[in-house]
Amino acid sequence: MTRMVGCWSLVLAGVLALAVQVLYFSPIDPIIILERPPKASPFAVNNHLQSVTKLGEGILKDPEDVCVDKHGTLYTASRDGWILRLHRNGSWEHWKNIHSPTMLGITVTTQGAVVVCDSDKGLLKVTEDGVTVLVSQVNGSTLSLADEVVEASDGSLYFSIASTKYGLHNWYLDVLEARPHGQLLKHNPSLNETTVLLDNLGFANGVALSKDQDYVLVCETWKYRCLRHWLKGEKKGKTETFIENLPGGPDNIHLAPDGSFWVAMFQVTHEKMEFVHSSKVLKHLVASIPRLTKLMGGMTKKAMVANVGSDGKIMKIFDDSQGKVMNFVTSALEFEGHLYMGSLNSNFIGKLPLRSEF
Repeated sequence: MTRMVGCWSLVLAGVLALAVQVLYFSPIDPIIILERPPKASPFAVNNHLQSVTKLGEGILKDPEDVCVDKHGTLYTASRDGWILRLHRNGSWEHWKNIHSPTMLGITVTTQGAVVVCDSDKGLLKVTEDGVTVLVSQVNGSTLSLADEVVEASDGSLYFSIASTKYGLHNWYLDVLEARPHGQLLKHNPSLNETTVLLDNLGFANGVALSKDQDYVLVCETWKYRCLRHWLKGEKKGKTETFIENLPGGPDNIHLAPDGSFWVAMFQVTHEKMEFVHSSKVLKHLVASIPRLTKLMGGMTKKAMVANVGSDGKIMKIFDDSQGKVMNFVTSALEFEGHLYMGSLNSNFIGKLPLRSEF
C-alpha cells in the first residue's frame, strides 16, 4: 500500500509540474486551429532542385533572399552581416557590412539603392554612402520581424511584418500560437509616411507586385496561402485569396518575366510533430521548452518552389524531396532563363536552368 501511495504521489507531482510549466512558463496564447496543407500533391516528386549549380558556396551564410539590379548584378544578405553582390564576370564582392545577423528580404530600387528588411532594425536603405533606416516604427510601435520588400514604379515600398509579437530568434512561437500577428505595410519615401494596408495576417512573409502593378500579393506562411490586395481598378482596396492549400508554407514570392510568380515553400512542421498542433496543452508545453520548439520545424528536410500563374493556379513545381542538395528554400527569382534560390540553411545560392523539359 505504501509503495502504491508513493507511485500515485509521483504521478500527481508530475501532473502538477506539467501544469505549472504550462500555466506559468509558456510564452504563447494559442488557439488549436492551424490550417495545414493537403497530404497529397497533384505534382509528382521530381528532385529537379538537386541539379542546381552552387553559387558562392562557402562565401555565403544562409542567404535568405536574392535580387538583381538593372545591370545584372545579383545581391544577397548573409547571416554574417554582409551584403554581397555577384558581378557579371562571376566574381563575388563583400559590398557592405551592416553588422547584423538578422537581414531577410532584399530588393534593388530603380535608383540603384538596396533596400533590405532587418528583423531587428527595420527597413534599411543601403548605398555606396552608407546605411539609412527608412522605417523603424509604425504608429508608435517598433517594427519587429520585417520580412520582405518590393518597390513599385512610383517609388513606394511594400513590405511585410511577419509577426508583431515574436522575433526572428523565436519565430516558431508564432506558428504554435496560430494567432494572426502579421502585417502588410506601404512606405512612401517622398512623404516619409508608412501606413498599414493589411493587419491580422498569419505570419506575413513574401511580397510581390503584379506585372501591371494593379495588385500586391502577400504570403501567409502558416495559413499556406497568398492574399491579393488590389491597388487599382474596380476592386481597389479589396483583399481576396489569390492561392490557398499550398503544399508547403509560402516564404518569399517573386514576379517572373511572363507575369507569373515564383513561390518558395518549406515544410512548416516536422511530419512526426504535427500532432502537437491539435492540443493547447501540448502547444504550451513545447513553447515553454526551447529544445522541444526546435524539434517542431521540418523546414530543413526538403525544398520546394512553385510557379504560379496570374490566375492563382500552380503550373509547375520543382523540389528536392529529401533535401539532399537544397533545403529550406526561402526565395526563388527568375533571371535570364535561370532560377536563383536563397535558403536559410545553406552556404550558397542555387542556380537552376529553366530548360524546356522542365
